[in-house]
Amino acid sequence: MSARRRLGARWRRRRPLRTRLALAAAAAVALVAVGVCVAAFLVIRYKLYQQLDQNLTQSATLIAQQRNFDDEPGVVTGECRYLGAPACSQIVPADPADDPAKPYLLPVATSTREVAKGRAAPYYTSLTLHGRPTRMYTTHYGKGDAVQVALRADIAERGVRQAAGLLSAVGGAGVLLSGLGGYWVSRTGLAPVARLTATAERIAATRDARHRIELPPGPPGREDEVTRLAASFNAMLAELEKSVTAQRRLVADASHELRTPLTALRTNAELLARVDRLNDAQRERASGALARQLREVTGMVNDLIELARDEEPQPLLEEVRLAPLVAHVVEAARGHWPQVPFTLHVTPDAEALSFPGVPARLSRLVTNLVDNAAKFSPPGTPVEISLSPAALTVRDHGPGIAEEDLPYVFDRFYRAEKARALPGSGLGLAMARQIAHAHGAELTAERAPGGGALFRLTPPG
Repeated sequence: MSARRRLGARWRRRRPLRTRLALAAAAAVALVAVGVCVAAFLVIRYKLYQQLDQNLTQSATLIAQQRNFDDEPGVVTGECRYLGAPACSQIVPADPADDPAKPYLLPVATSTREVAKGRAAPYYTSLTLHGRPTRMYTTHYGKGDAVQVALRADIAERGVRQAAGLLSAVGGAGVLLSGLGGYWVSRTGLAPVARLTATAERIAATRDARHRIELPPGPPGREDEVTRLAASFNAMLAELEKSVTAQRRLVADASHELRTPLTALRTNAELLARVDRLNDAQRERASGALARQLREVTGMVNDLIELARDEEPQPLLEEVRLAPLVAHVVEAARGHWPQVPFTLHVTPDAEALSFPGVPARLSRLVTNLVDNAAKFSPPGTPVEISLSPAALTVRDHGPGIAEEDLPYVFDRFYRAEKARALPGSGLGLAMARQIAHAHGAELTAERAPGGGALFRLTPPG
């Protein structure tokens, strides 16, 4: 890259976008204005001289019609110094020896003799005669002669100067207006971008994602690009606010839920530190409580780690068949909940049902649903699992879900009034829904006909 290019690139980087846009718009409009003025000047100049050249051609034709070819060469009309007089003219022979004794009024050059001989084409010449601008036309005349006709060009020259002055003023005004227009365009066009920048800086300074960019009123679907950018930024801020709120709620809920088991852990640890003051039964009871609380805290921390991951790792995805996976989970649940009977029904057309996923995560999803159903099922009442191409359903015959609890069933740490006395951290269903969403599936909860709860997992597609 040349030094000039590097200097230009450095200058552009150091200038604000508004300045660069204003300069670009002004330069474009100014270039058009100057180009139009230059083109208009050239056209006006060409037309003025074209008219003057037509008068010279007519005068030369008139001389040829009024004189005989046998007339002697020399000056025909000689009023060249007067602006309003007819064109001054003269006839020049091809041979200088035939020149008249009286001198010519118009300059005779070698090219004039060539035109007289018929070796060169007629031509126009701009010259100064008697201190005045003059236009001269030289053309062939008769046999071996040339006729030269000249006219004062003051009017054409004055018209050209006036056109140049007027168009220069117009071009200057156009450049000035283009600068003002470029500034106005950059100011109005980048106003949403300026508001976007100010909002982003305010969010960075205050760490408050509730700020939004005010959008101009208008019918939907007809926004310009900058307005759509501002709308997209507002949508991003809304998602950011939602994520920050969820993160803060997760931290607050986790702190609240961990406070009780950690306090119990500390109490039991302090109790075991005084082991010499405890009898065997007290030591065994404290040790069992400490181990149980450690498992509870460890399980809760692991669940929180799993919930903090929003998507599944792509390298671990594989085609997972649901029927064997569900059968394995149900078989494991029978050993974990011996007092609860489990029934599994797989329709024939669901035997080969599969979709891309992480087997361990999908197994965790189904396990959470089955364990939740078993936890709420009274001893001896069945948990019914059914798999079809449309959905996987898990139903229990327990107390069911109250109408007011349905919207919050999958929230983290949410525990219904009837479930607060049961073991668990309130993270199982939240984790199940997150795993389902990460795999493109949909998990819903509803009240089962006849009592109990029904969870429905709809595979993607």
